[in-house]
Amino acid sequence: MSTTTGAPPVTSADDATTADSGMRRAHPLPTRTIALGTVGSVLILISALGAGAILAQDPILGRGALSWIRYGHGRMLATAILYIGFLLVVWAWVRLGRHVLAGRVGTRPVLLAAACWILPMLASPPVFSRDAYLYIAYGTLPLHGYDPFTVGPGNLDVDPVVDNVDSFWQSTPAPYGPLFILLAKTVISVTGTNMITGVLLMRLGLLIGVLLVIWALPRLVRHLGGSLPVAMWLAIAGPMTVVHLVGGPHNDVLMVGFLAAGTALVLDRKHVLGIVLVTVGVAVKATGAVALPFLVWVWAGHLDSTRWRNFARACACSVGIFVATFAAATVASGVNLGWIAALDAPTAIVNWLSLPTGAGEIIHSFVGLVIDLPKVYFVNTMRVLGGLLMVIILFKQWWRARDGGPDAVKRAAIALLVVAILSPATLPWYLTWGFMLAAALPWKRRQLAVQVSLAVFLVLTYTPAGDDLLYDWMFILCAAGVSVLAGVSLLRTDPLKLFTTDREPLVSVGPSATR
Repeated sequence: MSTTTGAPPVTSADDATTADSGMRRAHPLPTRTIALGTVGSVLILISALGAGAILAQDPILGRGALSWIRYGHGRMLATAILYIGFLLVVWAWVRLGRHVLAGRVGTRPVLLAAACWILPMLASPPVFSRDAYLYIAYGTLPLHGYDPFTVGPGNLDVDPVVDNVDSFWQSTPAPYGPLFILLAKTVISVTGTNMITGVLLMRLGLLIGVLLVIWALPRLVRHLGGSLPVAMWLAIAGPMTVVHLVGGPHNDVLMVGFLAAGTALVLDRKHVLGIVLVTVGVAVKATGAVALPFLVWVWAGHLDSTRWRNFARACACSVGIFVATFAAATVASGVNLGWIAALDAPTAIVNWLSLPTGAGEIIHSFVGLVIDLPKVYFVNTMRVLGGLLMVIILFKQWWRARDGGPDAVKRAAIALLVVAILSPATLPWYLTWGFMLAAALPWKRRQLAVQVSLAVFLVLTYTPAGDDLLYDWMFILCAAGVSVLAGVSLLRTDPLKLFTTDREPLVSVGPSATR
């Protein structure tokens, strides 16, 4: 995430706005680009009825005339159309990125594009994940007298709910915070066992996180020095948000929304409210707590005494606010602190997106050529070493953030990314934890191209139905090729030379051209 090497950085928000004004008459709105992504999003919506994470018993298609889309060749066709829709969304996103970097569009067109692409996802069946059904199950447990932090969905005697939870999670207690359980309970109290309306209402509740990020980004950009159109393009219009966080959906978006808003408020010297909002994010998902020690340095940097006296005051106030806010959230949710013991639930996931887990699997493969030993020994050993490395990196980043200010927020973003990739288990959407803050930093063109490739690849690591593809090496190789092509396309129009008419300049022609 370094911003000191490579090509010159993109312009600031003010420069981008100036360039946008100079080019407005020639390029009032990238309508073709917006329409392209909207068509792709609608294709995902339609094809997800057969290829997405559909219900075990579908009350819409059921055994009717269109039920063929859920089986055999019909499902294969739906899957192909869904991937086509996804590629159209990616194509539109890359085209929009070229417009942004060339100074042809500003923030509003980016948000309009994001809204057009997100809207169909709000009505879609879950795609690339089945987590929405798990959320509904966790919300159903307390309504039937169970503690969601001690028992799993398998204890329920509610067929529509239990039938749609992956067998992997049937006996797993909820690893989420009290406020998310409150949200899930509220959704289920309204929708009952209607899984379709449950998913739709859950998605609308989680959309609050997207709105909070949109509110926070202008403030974060002002402090961190990035470009607002670029930040919005990365964080809101990208496939990780449109397809994963909204289309999934995933409760991570609610956590990062509160985190981004709280961080922006702390930078604006509204410390108490900022720490309250970040704590609310922690009460959704515990990962948000990683940023709090860094925000203490920001608060301390705004005080006017000696460094350590400032730190002591900021730390004492932050801890007091955290405890009071978290206690209030717990009481309001009607649960206890049992979710803390359930935080290790994701460690049951084994995939190589977690660098320690991947390293353990590689070592086991080589050792297995000589002696047959259980893989778990190697994976667990590397996870312990990865955990130690993570603690060391987090402490170093925290200590280097002691001057406070924007640098502390940058290091908080790094810390969140480190936690995502060095934790025992990593899922693709975990990378958004730090990315929403990092989007407000200055970016170089080549760094943005890498981010494009990474975002596309992380979506493709799962099937549209939510199954892991990380060990289908032929598919992963193809996905990597497509992802690299998407990244290169941000830097070079039509890198495969398939078209001859779409030759938009990659830089604006006015005096404020993005370099």
